[in-house]
This record gives sequence, structure tokens and C-alpha cells, in this order.
Amino acid sequence: MTHNIKLLFSVMMTVALLFGYMFHFFPEYHFERLHIFLFNLCTGGTIVLYFTEGLGAPSVRVKAFFVLSFIYAVLSSMELYAPAIAVSLCMIPIVEYIRVKKFSLFPKDFFTTKTPTAVKFHQASLLCLSMGLLISAFAIVNEEYCRVLDFEKLTLNTFFLGFSFPLSLITFSLIFTLMHKGRTPFKRFLKLMSFWVINMGVIIFFVFILMESVVLELVVSSVLFIAVCNVLIMYVTLGMKEQQKSFLTSGIFFLMVTAVTGIVYILLYTFSLNSPENKALVLNYHRIAALYGWNLSGLAVICRFNDFPIRLHSGKTILLHWVIVMLLAPLGYYSVLAGIAAVIGYAFFLRSLFFSTGTEKIPAFERNEA
Repeated sequence: MTHNIKLLFSVMMTVALLFGYMFHFFPEYHFERLHIFLFNLCTGGTIVLYFTEGLGAPSVRVKAFFVLSFIYAVLSSMELYAPAIAVSLCMIPIVEYIRVKKFSLFPKDFFTTKTPTAVKFHQASLLCLSMGLLISAFAIVNEEYCRVLDFEKLTLNTFFLGFSFPLSLITFSLIFTLMHKGRTPFKRFLKLMSFWVINMGVIIFFVFILMESVVLELVVSSVLFIAVCNVLIMYVTLGMKEQQKSFLTSGIFFLMVTAVTGIVYILLYTFSLNSPENKALVLNYHRIAALYGWNLSGLAVICRFNDFPIRLHSGKTILLHWVIVMLLAPLGYYSVLAGIAAVIGYAFFLRSLFFSTGTEKIPAFERNEA
């Protein structure tokens, strides 16, 4: 990845976080959609497509997706829904063209044990991205123009974090890529089950959110937490001893924080403790840990994938990451100074991670593992 591309992505990620605190200065405006979409759809979605094509420079298709996703983020933030729908529908063919060229029209790899788990997660990431764009367009139509499905939570706001799921899947793809082959049928079975439990679990969880079934949401979220713990154990025991392992292991722990805060958020409703203050606190931690903790860990490894090992003190960098995500960034919602410190620290973290000198060794991405 060239210097200019890494600079573009790091600036976009920093600006995305900055918009999360702009309400301190302009309380009459709403920047939440820019805060979310600039990171997970505009930057994250573009990185996923760029990584999938594997070209030295972004293709015309990847550049077009980046521009369109930026326009979509702005339009949805300004509540200009008709053009936002048109833009989202224009992005779907780009994603699908890249997916089909890399894999196939029908995701038959999902249903064969011969395909590595990493490849399954990679294709699922692209499929989820195109489906997310389609569903978000439908959600806008359903909410603003024609009530087709009478679900109160079927709104664009539900998809604030929805576009982060493709980033989660591509990070899982990296994790399983950097695992040794399962030496026993049981370990290979655990890998396969991880793929299906995580993917189907999230889909079912979304359905239960629409149904507003708190008990079922709690059950599925608990199952997903167990699945994440299983992935962590497998990665610790089977993961290759490379520099990327530290960042991805840290990312899995961020994902566990996300899972726990998700369960706590549901429990607030169960025990009637869902005051605005409690909801805001838990949701802020959940959002930040998901986007700027877990997803960023995967995106950072992707952006430096061909450079590892890089000349960087991994322990100190990861510690800075945790201080920003778990302390400064959440406090930034309540304190202007903490928000400024979070953005500055975040910019410094990205600079260190993206621009440290690398070896430019090109490892194979998709290893033949089961």
C-alpha cells in the first residue's frame, strides 16, 4: 500500500473520530452518521475492496466506491434520502463485481469443507457489504416513503454499526489466515463451526432486534460471546508467531468488550435500568470498542499486510490503543478536553502504526488451511 493511500485512510479515520465530538462545538447539528459511516463504510469498505483486488494501486472501481460512499455518508447525514438511496444502489454492483471476480456468483464455498475458513470469511465480508447497502436502502424507503414492514427498529439508525460487520468478517479472515492447520478433525470442525455460528448468529440477532425480543437477543448474544472466546483460544494456540498476532489478539479482546457491552445493554432493558444516561454510556463503549478497537485492529493489519514485520514496539502501541479506546474516547463524549486528547492520541497512534518502516515482505494471504 502506497504512502498516499495510507495517508488518505489514516486522515479519514481521524476525521471520523473527530466528528464524534463535534456536537461539543455545534450542538444544533447532528454528526453521528458521519462519525460512523466515514469509518466503517467509506474507509473500511474501501479497504476491504482494495485488499480483495490485491492490486498495487486502487482500481477505478475501488476509487468509485470510495467517492460514492463518501457522498452517501454526507447525504444520509443531511437526511437527503432519495439521492442517498440512489448512491447506495450504485455501490452494490461495484462490490458484487469484485466479489464475483474473486470468488463466484453463488457462494458455494460456504458449503464445502475443502474451502479454507479464511476464504469463507473473506467472501462473507463482501457479500455482507453488498447486502448491507441493499438493506439500508430498503430501510430508508420503509421508514420515509412506504411502510412495507411494520418494525419500529427497521430504520437507517439501526445500521449505524451494521456496516461494521463486513469489517469484522474480514478481520476474522485475517485471523484464520494466520492460524496453523488444524491437526485434528475436532479443531477443523471448530473452525468451521466458528464461521457458521458467527455469521448466522449475527443474522438471527438482527431479526430478534427487529422483533424486540429481549430474551432471545440475550440468548444469541451469549452464544456469540462463547464463539468469540472459542476463536480467541484457537488463535492463541494455533496462531502463527508473527508480529500481526499481537495486534489481532488485542483486537479479539476488543471484540470481547463489544460482546460484553452488548449483553449489558440488553440487561438494562431486562431489569428496567435503561435510563438515557445508562444507555448512552454503554452504547458509547460498545460503539467505540467495535469500530476503533476491534475493527481498526483488522484494518491496520490489512493496510500493513505486506510490510510486516514493521519497526514498531508492539506492546507500547497496543497499550496506547487501549488507553485511547477504553478511556479517552468514551470520556470525550462528556469532556471537550478528553475528546481533543482522544483525537490527538488517535492520530499519533495511526501515524505510528501506518508509517513505521516495514520490510516489504509479501506473505501469502490465503493459505491452504481447513
